Order: sequence, then structure tokens, then C-alpha cells
Amino acid sequence: MSPESDRIHKRYPPDDPREWLNRARSNLAQAEKGAEIGGVYFEDLCFNAQQAAEKALKALLIARQIEFPYVHDLVKLLELLEGNGQKVPAAVREAARITRYAVVTRYPGVLDLVTRREYKEALTIATAVVHWAEEIIGQGIGEESTGKS
Repeated sequence: MSPESDRIHKRYPPDDPREWLNRARSNLAQAEKGAEIGGVYFEDLCFNAQQAAEKALKALLIARQIEFPYVHDLVKLLELLEGNGQKVPAAVREAARITRYAVVTRYPGVLDLVTRREYKEALTIATAVVHWAEEIIGQGIGEESTGKS
């Protein structure tokens, strides 16, 4: 195992933002690698991309000790962060575009088929959100707010 995979597999308590980031990374890896498997719907990969972004945003909310509802609405989560003083870059605001993949893509016929281009866009957005959250939490917000090092 590489040091990167060790870091991902180390478990933390559910109130620790690092555990939420682990879950975000897991969903992101599924979204990235799923296209290589073959026979996987882009809709399913977009669901994992959305979940990665959602869990990364919730990790930041936990790190900043901001209560949040258990919703899939990325706009709502971004608004909670901004309302509590967190500046959100434009690339991360794009997460609003992938909220739709949280529910409707999981069921046949509810949404038009997702194209490769849409999948790539969702993956790019989710990657930006996860990396942004990692950067902020890596600067110590997560450790300060949880009392863990």
C-alpha cells in the first residue's frame, strides 16, 4: 500500500472532518476509476462525483463547527459556508451544477442519459471541491475544531 492509500484507509470518528474527507476521496476514486471498468453508467459515476463534493463540503462544515442538514443540495451547503465567513472560489461554486446527480440519476428514466462530456465536467467539479476542502482542512481548521492532530 502506498502512503496515499494508507491515509485514505485510516479511520476517524464520524465527527472528525478527516473521516468525511476520506469518504469524499473514496467517492471521487469511484467516479474516476469507474469509467475504466466498462459497463458502468455515466449517471452512476456522476452520482459518486456529486457525493464526493457533498462529503467534502460537509467536512468543511464540521471543521468550522457549523451545523448542517443532511441534504444533497450543494448550493445549500455552500451558502452555509459563505454565511459563516468562508470565501468560496468560482470553481467550487460550480458544484451547484452537479447537485442534480444526487438523486435523479440513480433511477432509470428520470433524467436523460448522461454523456461522457457531462461526466467529465462533473468529475472536474467534484475534484475541485475535494481538493479545496483538503487544502483548507490541511491548514489546520479540522485539527483545531476537533481537538485532534
